[in-house]
Amino acid sequence: MERPTEPAPKGSAAIPRPPLVREVLLVAGLFLVYKLGRQLATGHTAEAFGNAHRVWDLERFLHLPGEGSVQSVTLHGDTLVHVVNTYYATVHFPATAAFLIWLYLRRPGHYVWARRVLAAVTAAALVVHLTFPLAPPRMLAATGLVDTGQVYGPTVYGASPKTDSLSNQFAAMPSLHFGWALMVAIGLIVATRSRWRLLWLLHPLLTLLVIVGTANHYWLDSIVAAAVLGVVLAVVRPPHLPAATGGSGQEREDVGGSVPATPGGRAAPDVPEAPELVGAPRLVGARR
Repeated sequence: MERPTEPAPKGSAAIPRPPLVREVLLVAGLFLVYKLGRQLATGHTAEAFGNAHRVWDLERFLHLPGEGSVQSVTLHGDTLVHVVNTYYATVHFPATAAFLIWLYLRRPGHYVWARRVLAAVTAAALVVHLTFPLAPPRMLAATGLVDTGQVYGPTVYGASPKTDSLSNQFAAMPSLHFGWALMVAIGLIVATRSRWRLLWLLHPLLTLLVIVGTANHYWLDSIVAAAVLGVVLAVVRPPHLPAATGGSGQEREDVGGSVPATPGGRAAPDVPEAPELVGAPRLVGARR
């Protein structure tokens, strides 16, 4: 029976880990840029609400399902909506940090790749936040949605964007909540070999339902985040690591049988059969 997470292949384990102090500073810088960069887009209230109306109308034109259908399930009970709000407020950063720490310790080759992807996605998202401020659906009266964080708690946002000094509430598109969650799932699927690894996709799926059910994001916010991640993944490719240092048994298998391996794990070179001496006597019945 396979365990949910299998040991790293020999080729991956052989890759040295990057210097710890440098990586801590880089990852901390990534999170800091994420927080500070979002605040650069504060203000622009009129533009943010104008874009929100355009996004809402575009979703109706595309016949996307209404965000209210998800929120109606979320509001089925006070306990459920409180759990959903807590998930939105507490899972985003810790899950991504735990993902990077695990890769650093167990899959250093994949760690560098994942860190670069997350950094590129975050940078691209900040550019969109600055150029396309967007009020979330919980602020748009036309949606008829409830700000579940303010009504039921907990919430990570202030009661008003003007008084919120910790975050930019007009940075809805693309949703980094969804983009990071999707990258966590993809990274774990690529870095592990368990037959159950596709279950990691439940993380971005649950995140999608949470960010829509709390009225913090439109469907299009997640679609754009997935598109940005897809472009980055097409450019920043995962490492090609061998399954094992000495190759698989089939790779060492010859047509006439397996080739013995040397103590170092390398296949022994083929030794040509000694030619028969011309004129040498042959014993009757002797094996060649």
